[in-house]
Amino acid sequence: MPSLPSRSPRRDDAPASPGRRARGRKAPEPKLRVWVLYNGRIKFGHGRADFLQAVSERGSIRGAATEFGMSYRNAWGYLRELEEAAGARLLLRQRGRGAGAGTRLSPEGEAFLARYRTFRAAVDRAVDREFRRIYGSG
Repeated sequence: MPSLPSRSPRRDDAPASPGRRARGRKAPEPKLRVWVLYNGRIKFGHGRADFLQAVSERGSIRGAATEFGMSYRNAWGYLRELEEAAGARLLLRQRGRGAGAGTRLSPEGEAFLARYRTFRAAVDRAVDREFRRIYGSG
């Protein structure tokens, strides 16, 4: 394995004092991925919550899948598995054309999504609070 070239230390390599950033460097920030697991394997997180919301807003699984770069088959399969694992019908599907046709969140789906968004907001607040406590307000 090739070794990395050695560098002589420079002033910019010194850690910035708390409350000050080194020139040209962004302040550190936390990045956290959080999922809720159903049946130990079905993941539901921020991106999937956005996808579920997009399905409801567009009234179309196909439209949301296209927007998110997913195949319709994968999107449909994921949503079916999620509904089964969550034990609730998350989407209402109305076949046909015209007013009322399409896919939207069921009342259970709206509650499911709201519960996740509330959970995620609480996690984000806790992470921000602890990050500031440990790393300083930068």
